[in-house]
Amino acid sequence: MRLGVVSDTHDNVAAIERATERFREEEVETLIHCGDFIAPPVLPFFEGFTLHGVLGNNDGEREGLEAGFEAIDGELHGRFAELEFGGKRFAVLHGESKEEVESRAESGEYDYVCYGHHHERERHEVDGTLVINPGAHFPTVPDEHRTVAVLDTETDEVRFLEIEV
Repeated sequence: MRLGVVSDTHDNVAAIERATERFREEEVETLIHCGDFIAPPVLPFFEGFTLHGVLGNNDGEREGLEAGFEAIDGELHGRFAELEFGGKRFAVLHGESKEEVESRAESGEYDYVCYGHHHERERHEVDGTLVINPGAHFPTVPDEHRTVAVLDTETDEVRFLEIEV
């Protein structure tokens, strides 16, 4: 199964449109968003995907985000999510604390830990758990970190796709 992983879209509609276009090109149907959507009006741009998201530190309009997720048949999981796709276990969090991210990876409970917040794409392994930060779309993020990730749960391949806007 191929999944799209995105984070820190920060109301950047142009980046969201380009990211979803890239995900469609890759035939990805399910997306994980690691937080910092910012405001509910960006959610309709994710229509057509099964969207799972967690709240980031800048997602203050919780009721509006919850209603937006309902409108697109997505699922907003709060600050942390345990998900399963393709027989693989996921921990999803925004990840303000890298210690918490690493602790989740070291626990051995998950095949993947997906997080955002730090605005830098990353892929590393901790005792058999892949840790993925897909990159970010905040205005000051350098181009090399303006990415999303495509994860193949059958091969554990993670590819970063550049999002140029």
